[in-house]
Parts: sequence; structure tokens; C-alpha cells
Amino acid sequence: MLEFDTIAAIATALGEGSIGVIRISGPDAIKVADTVFHSRQKLADAASHTLHYGYITVPETGEKVDEVLVSLMRSPRSFTREDVVEISCHGGIIVIQRVLQLVLGAGARLAEPGEFTKRAFLNGRIDLSQAEAIIDLIRSKTDSSMKIAFRQVEGFLRKKIASLRQTMIELMAHIEVTIDYPEHDVEDVAIRQIIRQGNEMRNEIRSLLQGSRTGRIYREGIRTVIIGKPNVGKSSLLNLLSRTDRAIVTDIPGTTRDILEEQISIRGIPIQIIDTAGIRETEDVVERIGVERSRGALEEADLILFMLDASRPLDDTDRELLTYTANKPTVIILNKLDLPRRMNLDEIRHIASSGIFVEMSVKETSGLEKLEQQVESLFLSGSIEGKEAAYVSNVRHISLLEKADRQLKDAIESAEAGMTLDLVAVDIREAWETLGEIIGETAGEDLLDQIFSQFCLGK
Repeated sequence: MLEFDTIAAIATALGEGSIGVIRISGPDAIKVADTVFHSRQKLADAASHTLHYGYITVPETGEKVDEVLVSLMRSPRSFTREDVVEISCHGGIIVIQRVLQLVLGAGARLAEPGEFTKRAFLNGRIDLSQAEAIIDLIRSKTDSSMKIAFRQVEGFLRKKIASLRQTMIELMAHIEVTIDYPEHDVEDVAIRQIIRQGNEMRNEIRSLLQGSRTGRIYREGIRTVIIGKPNVGKSSLLNLLSRTDRAIVTDIPGTTRDILEEQISIRGIPIQIIDTAGIRETEDVVERIGVERSRGALEEADLILFMLDASRPLDDTDRELLTYTANKPTVIILNKLDLPRRMNLDEIRHIASSGIFVEMSVKETSGLEKLEQQVESLFLSGSIEGKEAAYVSNVRHISLLEKADRQLKDAIESAEAGMTLDLVAVDIREAWETLGEIIGETAGEDLLDQIFSQFCLGK
């Protein structure tokens, strides 16, 4: 285990709450805590994984600051594999800040973002892929994304990568033996083994990559934009999907003058849904700014929900707006089916032949299940139940897996072309190092700093 100084930070979100937690980790964590914590028993004399009641006091005066519970976890049976003390105090902003100041005054240093998790990695408690999965777990927006992140925290990817790298090590060792003892004339056997095992490893990597698109969707969500003429029901749809009255709904065209964003979940998929100002020519300065922002949101959208008022004939504005859906996954919503239909569906299908159509009455909340089903089918195939472990969602991991696959492909092609075994071994070693970057065994300090800086203080 590496030697570090003692750090401390607030581990709970800032703001008023019932409980706030101060986390302390390092060789002097128990000493620091004993300096400010007054109880019947010193923490230095207590057993690991015990809970203690007492008071945080000012060391110089003995003034009581708060009534607390303190958790003690001795090295190596803690998250960081160091001595860890966690002080649970009342959750007021002033209280928890005062307790932290006393802890820092007793000899601890304020932790940097992600420093507790970084120590867990550096001390061998977790690998880099598990550390990154902790970020995903914290940021999960749906049950499905949480399940995928937790599988990675448990070490699914680490085990797969470790197995692949072990195979590569054994293959490189076999190549070295063949090079060192050419008199045994086993080079042909070594080449066949390289080709066979190389293809087996590529199949495993491609299996991991196969679910990466689904994994990224659950991790990052789908940026979805609702567009249409003013007063076709865009804001009503946003309210229906979010189960709130997020947007103002009136019969007056142009009510929505800016883009409104809401985080929702459709069948476990995180959706960042954006209600745009009705795109039209307008003399209103404020509304015109909203229209321009709507056009900008369209450029960045992963999915477009294009709404039409089925109770009115298609007009030139509708036709123009349909052009915005080109080259983007689009669901065309025919709204207001509670009114007599006057829109020609054949004309719409002719203009938007690749669009998916859903008939709805947002007012009567009919057609919502069909819309959710179409959104799911556009981006996912099948359910994640029972298959979460197969999903790799981190962009860095996906890029490195693709790179290792190319390097193994180069090794196989070199072997098939009759290149010398030492040159083939170079490609295999590069693939081994590339996979090591995923779990952190060959990652540089700059990369580690970049990854752990994404964490909040206290994690």
C-alpha cells in the first residue's frame, strides 16, 4: 500500500439536510478524529468497523459544536485501504463546515476532487475501469443505467480485460521460446497458434463492443427535440412525458419563446427532452431569438419528435419543417386526433418516407405508449434484463477496445503474411498495453488526473 498524507472532505451534498458526513482517510485519520471527537472511548483504542456516539468539540476550549456518530474503519478494510473515519453530524451548512474546519485544523488536508477514489485505485482496491464506473453510478438517471454502471463497479470489465491480457502474455511467452530455440522447428505451430488465439481474442473484444451503442445510450441518454408549428401541442407533449406542468400551455401561438429542457425516462432510457419555440417567421424580437435557439437545438439532437396538427391540412410551414428532419432519427406525431382529421397522410408519407408515424391525442393522453415504444425501438434492440454485464458504455474504453482489436488484426495479418515472429510480437504487446490502459495498469499520470478530476469533493 502506498503512503499518503491524511485528507478530509464533506462526503454529502452541500445544503440543508438531516445528516452531513465528513470523511477522513490516511495514516493519521484516527489521530485527527480523536483530536476533535469526545466520547467515552478513544478511537485509537477501538476496534475496526465500529460506531461511536459523542460530541465534536473545539480542542482548545472544549466547546461542544455538534452531537455526532463516528464510524471507524481500519486499514486495509476500507474503501481507500487506509484508516478511514466518517463523522455523521447534523446536515446544516454552517454545522458541517465548522466540523470540517476543526478536522482540517487538527492536521488533515482538504481532499482534491476524486482523491478518495484515486487512493482506492492506487492502493489496489479497484481498477481504473471500476473507478470510472463509480462516476457513472453516481450520475445514473434511470434504473437501467444504474444497473449497467453497478456491473462495472463489481468488476465485470476488469475480469474480461485481465483474462485477455493473460492470454496475450502467454502467447508472447510462447513466441519468445520459439525465437530463442529455433532448432526445435516449431515456428509453423507458433504461427497457427497466433492466428487461432488472435481471432479468439478479437471475437471477445467484438463481443464487448457489440453492446457499446446500447451502453452509451443508457449512460449518456438521448437528446430529443420536439419541433412543430406554434400551437400544435409541443408543450403539452413535454408536460405529458415529464408528468409535470413544466411548460405553459395556451391557445395563443408563440407562448413558448425559449427552449425548455427536462430530464425524463422512457422505458429506462435517459432522455433529455427539449421543447422548442415554434419555428416560424415572426416580428417579435424575443420569439425570434427563441426560434434561433430552436434551430441550434435541432443541430445537436439525437432524435426529433416532429408534431403535426392532424385536424388541419398540411401547409407550407409544415413542409418546410419536415426538411429539418432529414438525416435525423425522427418520429412524426399526428396530434389532436380527438378532433376531425383533415390532414392528408399520403402526402406526409411521400415527403417523409423514412419517418416513423405515431397517432396521438395529447389532450386525451392516448397514443403515449405507442410513442414510447417507437422511441425505444429506434435506439435499442431488446431488453437489457439479464444482459447488463455485456455493455461497455465509457467512450474511452470503447476507443481502446477498438484500438486493441486493430492491433490484433495487424498481428494476425503479419503472421499470415510470413513476417518474422518478433515483429508479430510487437503488435500483440501493443494490444496488451492498450488493454492495460482500460484498467489503469499502463495509464499515465496525466490521464489519471483527468479522470479523477471529474469526481466531486469527498468521493
